Amino acid sequence: MTKAEIVSEISRSTGLEKGAVLETVEKFMEVVKETMASGENIYLRGFGSFVVRTRKEKTARNISKNTTIKIPEHQVPTFKPSKVFLDEVK
Repeated sequence: MTKAEIVSEISRSTGLEKGAVLETVEKFMEVVKETMASGENIYLRGFGSFVVRTRKEKTARNISKNTTIKIPEHQVPTFKPSKVFLDEVK
């Protein structure tokens, strides 16, 4: 499902204009990105958690050049669905 399809579905089911729904969806995504970029997590009960995880430093290999490089410790965004979410998808 694309963002446009999500906007259409929300608009159809709520009766709101597509422009207002699109603005709300885009603002939600912006808030999630900004919050996670600052290192904070987001918890939505019944849906899931957007969590910033730290990946440790590791050594990687470039097989074609037969060299090794160090990948520094870095942050990655992850999503962990809630139990209610998982049960509904199963």
